[in-house]
Amino acid sequence: MPHPIEAPGVVSPFAGMDVPWLLRLHAETRRDHPFIVWAPFEAPARIWSYGEFHDRVGALAAGLAARGIKPGDAVLIHLDNCAEFLLSWFACVELGALAVTTNTRSAAAEIEYFAGHCGAVAAITQPAYADLVATNCKNLRWIAVISHDPGSPLPAQKAAKTDSFESLFGHSADRPRRPTDPFAPCSVQYTSGTTSRPKAVLWTHANALWGAKINAAHQTLRADDVHLAYLPLFHTNALAYSMLASLWVGGTCVVQPRFSASRFWKVATEQRCTWNSTIAFCLKALLEQERPASHQFRMWGTAVSEPPPFASFGVKTIGWWGMTETITHGIIAEADQPNTPMTIGRAAPEYSLRVIGDDGAPTQVGDTGNLLIKGVPGLSLFKEYLHNEQATRDSFDEDGYFITGDRVTLLQHGAIKFGDRAKDMLKVGGENVAASEIEQVVITVPGVREAAVVAKKHPMLDEVPVVFVIPQGGVAAAPPDFADRISAACASALADFKRPREVRLVDDMPRSTLEKVAKAELRKMLAD
Repeated sequence: MPHPIEAPGVVSPFAGMDVPWLLRLHAETRRDHPFIVWAPFEAPARIWSYGEFHDRVGALAAGLAARGIKPGDAVLIHLDNCAEFLLSWFACVELGALAVTTNTRSAAAEIEYFAGHCGAVAAITQPAYADLVATNCKNLRWIAVISHDPGSPLPAQKAAKTDSFESLFGHSADRPRRPTDPFAPCSVQYTSGTTSRPKAVLWTHANALWGAKINAAHQTLRADDVHLAYLPLFHTNALAYSMLASLWVGGTCVVQPRFSASRFWKVATEQRCTWNSTIAFCLKALLEQERPASHQFRMWGTAVSEPPPFASFGVKTIGWWGMTETITHGIIAEADQPNTPMTIGRAAPEYSLRVIGDDGAPTQVGDTGNLLIKGVPGLSLFKEYLHNEQATRDSFDEDGYFITGDRVTLLQHGAIKFGDRAKDMLKVGGENVAASEIEQVVITVPGVREAAVVAKKHPMLDEVPVVFVIPQGGVAAAPPDFADRISAACASALADFKRPREVRLVDDMPRSTLEKVAKAELRKMLAD
């Protein structure tokens, strides 16, 4: 059965629209206005106007079709931030293929899982990752490689048995045509969950347009705004908060390969940037940099409103909360009013929020509870977890609220403060990490009897993983290099941000009911 928003007679807010429609609209009405400014580290900035970008997307979509990519096919986009990432994403979306964006810090086992799970038929990557993709993604028809490694001062190494990215392009006049369907599949992002395998969050075109429109509204973006983006485009933050929001208003998005504290102000002033989505790690690093006498920033968005340590920047900073599954902010601070410092904001009017205790009772002001959010799947919430109906069902309660796994504290006048996360989720430098995913790797190491991963506070990264391990026969029986073996196993199977920063060997662990490890006690041990 169709979802109610797709039922006959129901008018969608994006009826007759999709992502290609939005790009084409601005290519026709703002053809010469800058859309993407690619700001690499070792070369001058390259400006793509709306008209030029639209033409190149059409040429790439035509080329992909000529290479056998059909609507519904999954194409792996394994790239650091660069113009080619965005060209690839838009071309797949225009063709009707599924743009699957993956974390470039992924280990071999992870990239193998991503490609196999989504059924990728082709991949677009860069020289540094070409061998990784080729070795671990066996069912790809072809791999195309861009000519550089974004942000690297070193010349790119030519990848064997791959095609050049430039060879993919056809002619814009041959760009494929397909019926406009806002609820057609658009893209996939893999996100860590509470299980050992990342889940594939499926967006529709309506999801992408929702993210574009609502993010732009929340940020009060205008056509003359210039958004600075250095967070990874394979995540919702840069893709939707920065790029798609800029697209909705016909503004400009400046893309850097990654965050660079020493280059931040130079790029921001040269490009006259007015908006920036950032994280605490970046703000801490900027405190150590010399600032220009003047700049054009009018607002920043980050995890909390007006964090006192960063008041010296003199930029209004609004807090927000969102997830890949929500596309935009379910909680947002006020752009035009004062906000309570260190709060996320208030419930966004586009959603319904519930904060409840473990017993299901509503949480009172001053208390911390579990955050649930209700929207429309395929519009204001993700469509589903790809190829995982059970996970999709389990992520909603009986009233249709999405279970976020986050906990928040209710304050006076509707303000909300982030409380903590579900006990097995870590936040490492802006990346979500499931403790169970690390534990599943550690437990495979010969000689490990039991493993438990918890978060340790970190001054720059917020949290880092620490693993407690009970060796077979106890600590005294463990070989001298036992901890090194565990670290090596994690290095071969996990992205670098997921790897434990410490391996602690113990003879036993604190227990709660049913002999479960009392992770709260482990956290106290780390704090002490």
